[in-house]
Amino acid sequence: MATKARAVAATKASLDAFETIDVERHAVGDDDVSFDLAYCGICHTDLHFAMNDLGNTRYPIVPGHELIGTVTEVGKNAASRGFAIGDVVGVGCIVDSCLACKYCASNEEQYCEAGMTMTYGGETKHGRAGPNGQITVGGYSTKHVVDSRFAIKIPKGVDDLAACAPLMCAGITLFDPIKAFGVREGMRVGVAGIGGLGQMGIKI
Repeated sequence: MATKARAVAATKASLDAFETIDVERHAVGDDDVSFDLAYCGICHTDLHFAMNDLGNTRYPIVPGHELIGTVTEVGKNAASRGFAIGDVVGVGCIVDSCLACKYCASNEEQYCEAGMTMTYGGETKHGRAGPNGQITVGGYSTKHVVDSRFAIKIPKGVDDLAACAPLMCAGITLFDPIKAFGVREGMRVGVAGIGGLGQMGIKI
């Protein structure tokens, strides 16, 4: 059964136009986990979408793609993947993709040939992020439902969960090329700019 959640949405292209609204989260399917949000990082992309800087924002829009929360419901297939009620999970900027193309098969869903579905402001089309044709609702909210293949279990014993939230976007954005290019201790790398991503790169 679908559930209601509270969320903070931009209603027009103004930083003064954020309002609290009710949103609906789709029913938990076999592959899904539902979780209560504890933290959501603020990425500058959120501001770009709120201000319609890219020219394609559909209002109201609920930003947020650096989500951390505690699992409250688990579908049977998600349970077989090791998810359980009480787990802490993270979600980044992708909540669905075709899961059939060569990129999805290589865990590179951001290059999905049929197009990834973004955590917010994206249109559902693969059937796993709510009914097709809806606009996705991000993490500036109280609850979220996501296919477990797009959720990351946060290890038990991690105390600073707030610090985990930026890892879901800025962290993976910097870690992915470090891993892809085989960067190891002692090697020199360049970091272009010391904004949110650059700071994360230096920390890594």
